[in-house]
Amino acid sequence: MKKIPVKEAVGSVLCHDITQIIPGVLKDIAFKKGHIIVEEDIPVLLSIGKENLFVWEKKEGYLHENDAAARLTALTAGVGLTFSEVKEGKINFIAAYDGLLVINTELLLKLNCLGEIILVTLHNNYPIKKGQKVAGTRVIPLVIDEEKIKKAENLIGDSKIVSIIPYTAMKVGIVTTGSEVYHGRIKDAFGPVIRSKVEEYGCEVLGQVICSDDEEKITEAVETWIDKGCDMVICTGGMSVDPDDVTPAAIIKTGAELITYGSPVLPGAMFLLAYKGDIPILGLPGCVMYSRTTIFDLVLPRILAKEKLSFVDIARYGHGGLCMECEVCRYPNCNFGKGY
Repeated sequence: MKKIPVKEAVGSVLCHDITQIIPGVLKDIAFKKGHIIVEEDIPVLLSIGKENLFVWEKKEGYLHENDAAARLTALTAGVGLTFSEVKEGKINFIAAYDGLLVINTELLLKLNCLGEIILVTLHNNYPIKKGQKVAGTRVIPLVIDEEKIKKAENLIGDSKIVSIIPYTAMKVGIVTTGSEVYHGRIKDAFGPVIRSKVEEYGCEVLGQVICSDDEEKITEAVETWIDKGCDMVICTGGMSVDPDDVTPAAIIKTGAELITYGSPVLPGAMFLLAYKGDIPILGLPGCVMYSRTTIFDLVLPRILAKEKLSFVDIARYGHGGLCMECEVCRYPNCNFGKGY
């Protein structure tokens, strides 16, 4: 850094905080370290007794924190993002639309292991609303060796670390099973819950069919919804291991590929996922009816982001898949489903 007269400091970068004191009124930082001096700052600086300033002396091969943050933003940000103005060397990533936050966690770790560079994010697979802050980046020092930024650029290449994938509004068919509902002995409670959750993401429910515990009729109902153009079929009821519960067998009988019957998530252990071609078929356990947040809330945004889930994707939920069942549910602003 070098010492220069205040009147010659326009465009220079402060190397230290400057405090303004007005006795009995104010004692606060007027200019923070890293601030770039503009013409309007000169009278204020003179009024607080600053005739000279210590500023950053630009040197070939070194970047100011603001310039470094801009390079890191361009390097790491994928689709679906807007950005804050650079402030104190930091740029925030903002969601441009509702969607699923996707983080390349392996590259994120490698980037943060370079030292002096940070990129911080919300959890991977977080359902995001437009305007929500999802990440932020900066470098630690006021100035950084440009070679460190070049090293980050070589590490990441054309890949991106932070992206927001928009949801696809799907057409949904519901198949509800259970002789007690079919014969009208009890009122169906699944339908309203499913409708509410999928319509929140802009999906259209084409209808709901109620079947008895008849394997053939359940299979036929699923296939009928697919023939009618449904992008997703959701089956409710008959998902336990009781002999009378035949929904899993009926789904498999459609010729769909079974991904999993069972998930390491509580609530949601008896969850089933299968695909007939690219069409997901979900078997939802009874907990979806009465628990505020379940496995369904974890997988639905990913399915609507057109991600084809594997058995390993579901198995990974074991780390973080225990819902605390709080009296006031804060999901997704909690740890549920955030293990990876």
